[in-house]
Amino acid sequence: MGKVSWRPGTMIYPLPAVLVTCGDKPENWNMITVAWTGTICSDPAMCYISVRPERHSFPLIKETMEFTINLTTTEMVRATDWAGVRSGRDYDKWKETGLTPVAGEKVKSPTILESPLSIECRVKEILDLGSHSMFVSDVINVRADEKFLDSATGKFKLEEASLLAYSHGGYFELGQLLGTFGFSVKKNK
Repeated sequence: MGKVSWRPGTMIYPLPAVLVTCGDKPENWNMITVAWTGTICSDPAMCYISVRPERHSFPLIKETMEFTINLTTTEMVRATDWAGVRSGRDYDKWKETGLTPVAGEKVKSPTILESPLSIECRVKEILDLGSHSMFVSDVINVRADEKFLDSATGKFKLEEASLLAYSHGGYFELGQLLGTFGFSVKKNK
């Protein structure tokens, strides 16, 4: 058995399943499920999301040039899926999912109270790439749930948040720690 060639596609999995919130006032606040997201640069802190232009959130993000990436947890899995298959044109996603919007700190888009980590972003550039447009963005603020902060060490224990990942049509909980950065070359004492 070996590998077979398959059609070109986006098979880089798993990815985070995040809820991106957008809008500039409570009357138009919306959320959209996004898996096409990631880090671009650490200094300066930059990330991206890719969104289809026909999505209801697309013009909201394009108009305000701001959005918030909210990490999701196993407790949020139903809301995460629901927000990705229903449109904010037809539903009040806050009411339908039971998630709680909280006014942004440095952006007008809301954060989600139930999210363990919310990343407030300002769009720097929009790249129209085909089926999706990529919003290349500066991270201007990060809001962390204090229940995951270790007050003794100052470390943020995100691994305790039961984060969701998306892989080829399914949602998965992140699992067992297999090592930490650099463990493969660390010398034993």
